Amino acid sequence: MRRSARVQRRMRRLHADLRRLPLNFDPHHHDVGRTECGWHVDDYRQPLPPEPPGPPVPGGSWETARHLVRNYRYADPGIIREICRAGPPEPGRSMLLEGRFYGLHFYLGLRVGDVVDDVIEQDGRQARVWGWNYRTLEGHLERGQMDQEVRKWLDTGEVEFHIHAYSQRAPISNPIVRLGFILFGRVTQVRFYKRACRRMEALTASTLAARRQVPEEELG
Repeated sequence: MRRSARVQRRMRRLHADLRRLPLNFDPHHHDVGRTECGWHVDDYRQPLPPEPPGPPVPGGSWETARHLVRNYRYADPGIIREICRAGPPEPGRSMLLEGRFYGLHFYLGLRVGDVVDDVIEQDGRQARVWGWNYRTLEGHLERGQMDQEVRKWLDTGEVEFHIHAYSQRAPISNPIVRLGFILFGRVTQVRFYKRACRRMEALTASTLAARRQVPEEELG
């Protein structure tokens, strides 16, 4: 959707103001991998088109998915869409999202926490991993952290998209918004995760298919 120059200037101001906002929770006081009273832990893994075993194939499934994760393309714009971010994910950078919640729009501030770009070992297996996480700022409707990454298991060539989220409802002063979030927030949150997985699968597959068609069209 095309925004007016006035609205774009407002979005840039909102994004610039995020650098002065603190996180609305302390990640060092929580184990984001374990269930805690009052907090939700969500973990989703979506298989993507596989590759041959070994390192990622140039232009293949893992690299394609990494690009989509890097650019937040998996988010369903009908629920969440990115408004402003100053470049690729790097620790400390701020993001401004627009959340859509039953006809209402909310601007949500986030800060990038960690970026991973490495080979990890898990249960005796190695995986090539690229991903990042973001954490919620004061004024967000939620508190917590979400990790998003793409993995390739080097022994089998399996590629997967992984979401891991640790969250709870933040204090909300507006009573109408608070009631709406109590009733529908969790449902919307889970729908976002599931749609993100489906979008990643579809976007990765369609991008790979388009790349395979290019040589045929050039030959034709």
